[in-house]
Amino acid sequence: METKTLTEQKTETPLRAVSCAVYPSGGEREAAVSLAELSRLLDTADAVCVGTLTQIRAHPDSAGGLGSGKLEELSALCDELEADLVVYDGELSPAQLRTIEDAITREVEVMDRSMLILAIFARHATTAEGRLQVELAQLKYTAPRLMGRGRELSRLGGGIGTRGPGESKLEIDRRRLKTRVRSLEAEIGHLASTRGTMRAARDRSGLLRCAIVGYTNAGKSTLLNTLTDAGIVAQDKLFATLDPTTRQYTLPSGARLLLTDTVGFIRNLPHHLIDAFRSTLEEAALADAILNVCDASDEEVLSQMDVTEHLLEELGAAGKPVLYIFNKCDAVPERDRLAEMRTAAAASDSDAVFISARTGEGMDDLTAALERIARDGRRRESYLIPYADGAALHLLHDRAYDVSLEYTDGGVRVSAIVDARIAGRLAAYRLTDETHDGERKEEDDA
Repeated sequence: METKTLTEQKTETPLRAVSCAVYPSGGEREAAVSLAELSRLLDTADAVCVGTLTQIRAHPDSAGGLGSGKLEELSALCDELEADLVVYDGELSPAQLRTIEDAITREVEVMDRSMLILAIFARHATTAEGRLQVELAQLKYTAPRLMGRGRELSRLGGGIGTRGPGESKLEIDRRRLKTRVRSLEAEIGHLASTRGTMRAARDRSGLLRCAIVGYTNAGKSTLLNTLTDAGIVAQDKLFATLDPTTRQYTLPSGARLLLTDTVGFIRNLPHHLIDAFRSTLEEAALADAILNVCDASDEEVLSQMDVTEHLLEELGAAGKPVLYIFNKCDAVPERDRLAEMRTAAAASDSDAVFISARTGEGMDDLTAALERIARDGRRRESYLIPYADGAALHLLHDRAYDVSLEYTDGGVRVSAIVDARIAGRLAAYRLTDETHDGERKEEDDA
């Protein structure tokens, strides 16, 4: 019988998967939430969870994740349910992975939660950069867990590049993998440089940049499509879109924003994936404001907000202005739950709106909130620009509003309405209140 695998081929019929997990006593609720999410991940990967096996213990078994008795139960369950796939809800070491494989008599594919997420990313990556990033993450994470099975004995060979005495196929594979990793890192570095050039061009536009972030399947892509007719794929599946998409949005006041849809977050997002996608995830770190889209219909929305905020902090995007956008409010059965979300948003001293990107409910409130973001991003400042820095003067003429100039012996005094980006670039020339007071005193003395 030919074994169907998740990583090597797409099948016409969904793969039959058995999930398994270890959790401590008292952790039943957290385990149930995580396993439900794992089931949705399997659905996204064209697999169906046909059975679940759990074990209560303080820590996963160091040898096989599950204890030896539970591994026997797992093997029997796979035979009974004719499983093609076993997914462990957690992270497995190479040794634990091999122990589980050896314990199951039926030929099945074994993977952990991170490997499943990586497989989903591999399916959904469409751009050249996305495919390279996924391949790099897979090699760094899964290679140590997949190698070492079925080692071949060494063979004699002659010539450059052939295996010498005592060199196993495993060692050859490792060397090739290292070479491929270096090659991928170089290609991704080149693409990151290109992305940086594109960002610099967007910076020169002087528009306020807003990153749309949030838990996977919260409706980020649907929101961008609703606001800008971006036309990107929006499906009721986890990680339906991976590649960042930036569109310009013009508010009723005439103010323009750059909105960037980013890859969704999830619990226990593999670190290798974060590292590989760092150049695209940086869209959030480099944005002027964060639009945190939350699925109001999900009972775990508050814990999902915590996951998103933690990952934003890890990416260096903490401390930016945040607008919480609670989406899918049309699907919330109990309106009392919305009050809890308002309280959670208020606790972080951030604004919040409640919408349905699908039906259009609350979109006027969202527009008003975006108007406030655009307005708060601009303020009147005064500068003393040296005559030698013509670029600074050109920047103000090109991007600032209501610019007035006064030529003095010390340079050009400028008063203008600027956005946060211009204010940051010209911070060294800014005239503070103390500076104005000192100048007024000198005038009085004169």
